[in-house]
Amino acid sequence: MREFRNGVMDNARWIGFEPRRDDIFVCTPSKCGTTWMQNIVANLLWPDGDIPGSLFVVSPWIEATFMMPAEVMHRTLAAQTHRRAMKSHAPADCIPWFDDAKYITVARDGRDAFMSWCNHVTRMKVLDDLQAKAALEGGAAPARFDGDYSAYFKHWLNENNFFDVVATYWQRRGRSNLLFTHYNDMKADLAGEMRRVAAFLAIDVPESKWPAVVERCTFESMRNSGTAIADLDKFFDGGVQGFIFKGTNGRWRDVLTAEDLELYRQKVAATLPAECARWMEGGRHAIGLR
Repeated sequence: MREFRNGVMDNARWIGFEPRRDDIFVCTPSKCGTTWMQNIVANLLWPDGDIPGSLFVVSPWIEATFMMPAEVMHRTLAAQTHRRAMKSHAPADCIPWFDDAKYITVARDGRDAFMSWCNHVTRMKVLDDLQAKAALEGGAAPARFDGDYSAYFKHWLNENNFFDVVATYWQRRGRSNLLFTHYNDMKADLAGEMRRVAAFLAIDVPESKWPAVVERCTFESMRNSGTAIADLDKFFDGGVQGFIFKGTNGRWRDVLTAEDLELYRQKVAATLPAECARWMEGGRHAIGLR
């Protein structure tokens, strides 16, 4: 694995991970529907809604240095007797690949991910602590958003690992154990995308349970889920409703300038193949991906 470390993530936390043949990994850039896909997978695994704990404990973020110590994470995963599902925000060449595991990546238009990121860092209560920790250890933590979208967009283009994650997963698109999904597609046809995911994971949900399973995965249901996802009041202003905020696309049109959008186009052209860029911005239907 290529080394990947900053003030929030460290892929050395994979060391000691013991895989199981039916493991599931939700692997995305930040703010692209990660929690949404984790919730979808969990509700497919537990179609009666009896998920055995909060989502972020049942489905931990492997690389996160601030959620739980690595040894606690490994003990938690080792103690799980059910089929496991975990989360990663690292590029694809910074995680291990197991032939018997399943990987799901989720993409989103980078400009929409940026807008969601602005809300994320504005509401993050632990940001000062992360920045102080990073300063001591020589890493880089997210910068605080001060309301200047153009300035922060330039910072995001240069410092966020969004394009690295998208590009490295695209390079692995021929793998049979990797499923490409997209935020737009989930918004347009949540039930259909959930059935795609279920088929990929070989999960057979009884037909009578599908309506309730899909309902628990709607954006509004997640926003009103209390602590079922996590006790987010500790980490975010507004708790779960601050973390799962608007879920809308296109807000960047009101704040990014023509210069900002040109910088974005240059970044996309420099980092992503043309077909990958079309998928990243438009979803699988933009490139005829089944």
